[in-house]
Amino acid sequence: MSGSKCNVDPATPKSRTERLMKERNLRKLNRVFNLNEKAGDSLRDADLFSNDSALTETENFASLNEEELSEGIDGYERQDQRLPKQRLLVVANRLPVSAVRQGKDSWQLEISVGGLVSALLGLKEFDARWIGWAGVNVPDEIGQEALTKALAEKKCIPVFLDEDTVHQYYNGYCNNIIWPLFHYLGLPQEDRLSTTRSFQSQFDAYKKANQMFADVVHEHYEDGDVVWCHDYHLMFLPRCLKEKNSNIKVGWFLHTPFPSSEIHRMLPSRRDLLESVLAADLVGFHTYDYARHFVSACTRILGLEGTPEGVENQGKLTRVAAFPIGIDSDRFIRALELPQVQDHIKELKERFAGRKVMLGVDRLDMIKGIPQKILAFEEFLEENPEWRDKVVLLQIAVPTRTDVPEYQKLSSQVHEIVGRINGRFGTLTAVPIHHLDRSLDFHALCALYAVTDVALITSLRDGMNLVSYEFVACQASKKGVLILSEFAGAAQSLGAGALLVNPWNIAEVAASISQALNMPADEREKMHQHNFMHVTTHTSQEWAATFVSELNDTIIEAQLRTRQVPFLPVKVAVERYLQSNNRLLMLGFNATLTEPASTQGVRGGHIRELQSRLHLEIKETLKKLCDDRRTNIVILSGSDRAVLDDNFREYNLWLAAENGMFLRHSTGEWMTTMPENLNMDWVDSVKHVFEYFTERTPGSHFELRETSLVWKYKYAESHFGKLQSKDMLQHLWTGPISNAAVDVVQGDRSVEVRSVGVTKGAAIDRILGEIVRNKGMKSPIDYVLCAGHFLR
Repeated sequence: MSGSKCNVDPATPKSRTERLMKERNLRKLNRVFNLNEKAGDSLRDADLFSNDSALTETENFASLNEEELSEGIDGYERQDQRLPKQRLLVVANRLPVSAVRQGKDSWQLEISVGGLVSALLGLKEFDARWIGWAGVNVPDEIGQEALTKALAEKKCIPVFLDEDTVHQYYNGYCNNIIWPLFHYLGLPQEDRLSTTRSFQSQFDAYKKANQMFADVVHEHYEDGDVVWCHDYHLMFLPRCLKEKNSNIKVGWFLHTPFPSSEIHRMLPSRRDLLESVLAADLVGFHTYDYARHFVSACTRILGLEGTPEGVENQGKLTRVAAFPIGIDSDRFIRALELPQVQDHIKELKERFAGRKVMLGVDRLDMIKGIPQKILAFEEFLEENPEWRDKVVLLQIAVPTRTDVPEYQKLSSQVHEIVGRINGRFGTLTAVPIHHLDRSLDFHALCALYAVTDVALITSLRDGMNLVSYEFVACQASKKGVLILSEFAGAAQSLGAGALLVNPWNIAEVAASISQALNMPADEREKMHQHNFMHVTTHTSQEWAATFVSELNDTIIEAQLRTRQVPFLPVKVAVERYLQSNNRLLMLGFNATLTEPASTQGVRGGHIRELQSRLHLEIKETLKKLCDDRRTNIVILSGSDRAVLDDNFREYNLWLAAENGMFLRHSTGEWMTTMPENLNMDWVDSVKHVFEYFTERTPGSHFELRETSLVWKYKYAESHFGKLQSKDMLQHLWTGPISNAAVDVVQGDRSVEVRSVGVTKGAAIDRILGEIVRNKGMKSPIDYVLCAGHFLR
């Protein structure tokens, strides 16, 4: 899709899959065309190393020097300019550049990049701009202007957050509330009222910060730009952007797990966050499980309709999909050929000669399962004494949040376990565990990956964990075995070529270590080839290109869907209304003139919502229309007579209840249009079925009308309600109504059984006849407008 406007070409393939396949082929051709270009080579020099979340600075164990990144960023300027590029505004909590103040109007920029930077530097077809916080408080205007100018050279745009906002928004709500909950660690325990109030102030700061990000985006937005929001720090951003400009193309991607709906519903702000994310056009996750959890949360908490493509909310479809991130595998493969890396490899081979090398590389974090990993290694040594002097575990644990008591306690726990095991199984010349509380530079890390026989990843919960990808990329010679936690997102991508384990099952992990160390060469080869193929084809650049391509296509799909919906041409309708002399307006009631009813979002009070109510904002307008002698209004509804009486007794109009079976003017008596030979013998048997399913489906109820029965499960658990409705329909068709003259209508969380011939369409002729007869019309109706809510 070339050009900033991204106009849809008439020759665009009709189906979404066809369009995306065509886009993918174009990207491949473009990649081949630019393969040997110097600009392409310099772009690939950008650092990718990131362990888990592509946005978390503490995940980086290696970084580039400024010259390398500048060379990569400047590569944007040297790309083929024959086609105009679409602008991509990447909005993340932190910029890929950290700023250090040198003077009143002088700044030094330090590179702080991760996988996301490298992924987007590799996208030649887009002109990327970064928007985010620079990691420093700048209260004065002179400093802000100088920093903005310096960052502009790196195609970065700063969002200036004050210290209090950063503390409450980033350290508070993001890291103290959302991050633990999304990793299944629960919410902080509240023991004081002041604590609950601080939670609210943190949430207010979170919304304020997101609005500040949105303000900067709007300031730099140009028509046709794509805005890509990243991670849990900016869940409010899609809503803030769409509220000001509904035409902005907005995508949102989460780099952590998204928890099950049972976990997410604990958040006091659960509805606000979900509704805000749904304002985006495309919502992306690392795995299908996370996407499924998100759709489930929207269904169960918001009561919205989940579809195979995403979540539908009042006619708008937010597409939800999985986009597993990758790494720049080429960079790791090329690094192995560098002289300094070869020297590292030689040293490590000599150092650990005669011993199998196992490796763990993690942040020192509760979710990484480091204690579980070390305990499993202890059990392996205990059960396999012959291996005690033949294997070594190298554990790299990069310290994070060293000022937090929980992390200090974890560090002490790990050191205690390592010391105990080394004291128990070590000798004067060798110990089974080498534990490092620091990061390694990129070249040393590549060498370590290359000499490793078994990589051991025991995350208790991980968004993706790219260490597994990096290990595979460096294993062309060794073809080592990957032991991978089933709770890491990477398990869904690399699981077929790895030994999957439950890190909480220490015995299972110990058994997997034994299996990995004793695995035959041909089996190791087969597993490695499977994962190597995946890692080298599903790169970070391909991930970014796929997401942006699907976001663009989601907009096309929405436009195509819009064209298929017959929207009312308001201007024409008003002009013709004013020119007409005898008008007929036929309006539905439920979901057309009623107040919007909440579903799962409001607990309790459902009885108040069982009766439909005329929308307050419509009443005055409807009264004016009814008082116009040249306008005839008919309310045509499936509701029973009592509901219509309650809502419309004060209006001068016609009412048609139970799909036209009963009819009256608001000043007259009800009359029936029921056929004389209408057979209602089926009612009792259907009633028994409805009673049975109402008892077995909490939150459901049924209504017995004069010519129909309706079972509603609007307030039941949505998934269970759908299963029950399917079971009910199957039972009805094979039993009580198999030979009855009835129609069965599946509504939005309802099932209705009514006699054949009882339809709104069949009642229209009778209604028109009554209107003509009662008003003594002499001129024909010259204007008809119908509006209603119809089933798919």
